[in-house]
Amino acid sequence: MEKLRRVLSGQDDEEQGLTSQVLDASTLSFNTRLKWFAICFVSGVFFSLLGTGLLWLPGGIKLFAVFYTLGNISALASTCFLMGPVKQLKKMFETTRLFATVIMLLCFVFTLCAALWWHKRALALLFCILQFLSMTWYSLSYIPYARDAVIKCCSSLLS
Repeated sequence: MEKLRRVLSGQDDEEQGLTSQVLDASTLSFNTRLKWFAICFVSGVFFSLLGTGLLWLPGGIKLFAVFYTLGNISALASTCFLMGPVKQLKKMFETTRLFATVIMLLCFVFTLCAALWWHKRALALLFCILQFLSMTWYSLSYIPYARDAVIKCCSSLLS
């Protein structure tokens, strides 16, 4: 159980530099971190579902884009409570996740731009779909061999 706590709280066996220690320092207990992770994650799911429900209202594409993107950002930020923000950012931009992270962040921005400034409903929906796919691909990178399994499954379906 102690090893699980160390992993979830972002404490590695490796030595950290002074800057990393200062930036990762937190006075939150393990239980508080878990509670805020759950609150952030659940609110992210709630905002995404709320945005999806608002899509069907007249002119709801703007609200959909804002709430769906806010929900995804909240769900993504929830992991900062488990690992710490610096470690989360380091993991996001590792070479195995770099492509998915960049696509995901671009989709966040483009979704909001398409809905709020460009007023392109179809483009906003396309970016939301890409947002979902990039978030899924990003999340799968944390599960060993999950990406390989998805690739094999999709290639077997296509052939």
